[in-house]
Amino acid sequence: MISVWLKLAHISALVLWCGGLFALPGLLRLRPAGDGPALWEAHRFARGVYIGVVSPAAFVAVSTGTVLVFVEEVFSVWFAFKLAAVAALVGVHARIGYLVPETFKPGRSFPLWRQVGLQGAIATAALAILWLVLSEPDLDFRLLPDWFFEPGGLHSASERLIPIP
Repeated sequence: MISVWLKLAHISALVLWCGGLFALPGLLRLRPAGDGPALWEAHRFARGVYIGVVSPAAFVAVSTGTVLVFVEEVFSVWFAFKLAAVAALVGVHARIGYLVPETFKPGRSFPLWRQVGLQGAIATAALAILWLVLSEPDLDFRLLPDWFFEPGGLHSASERLIPIP
C-alpha cells in the first residue's frame, strides 16, 4: 500500500514540476520593458513560481522516485535511460534557475528562440521519461563501445580523443 501512495506523490510532483518548468519560459518572455513596479512584480512572480512551486515539486519528485527505485526494485536498462532523461530535466531546471534573476536585470530580455528551445528540451525530456516508464522497452547497452565497460576504459577513451604526452 505504501507503494501506491509513493507513486501518487511521485506522479503528482512530476506533473507539477514539468508543468511549472514548461510555464516558466513563457513567464520570462512576458518581462515588461523598462524599469519600475511592473518589472519588479513580474520578477517577484516568476521567482515565486520557481522557488515556491517548481523547486519543491522537483525535490518531491526526485525524492519519491529514489525511494520507489528500492521499494519496487527497479534495476533494468530502460531505467538507466530514464535517469538520463531525469538528469536532462534537472539540467534545464538549473538553467531556468539561472535565467530567472538574469532576465530581470536592466536592459535584458528573453528572446523567443530561448523560450522555444527551453520548452522543447523540457517536452523532450518529459516525453522520454513518460515513454520509458510506460513502455519499459527492452533496451541494452550494445550501442556503447566495449571500452565503456572495462575498468579504466573511460580514461583510455579520453587519451584517444586527446593524447596525453
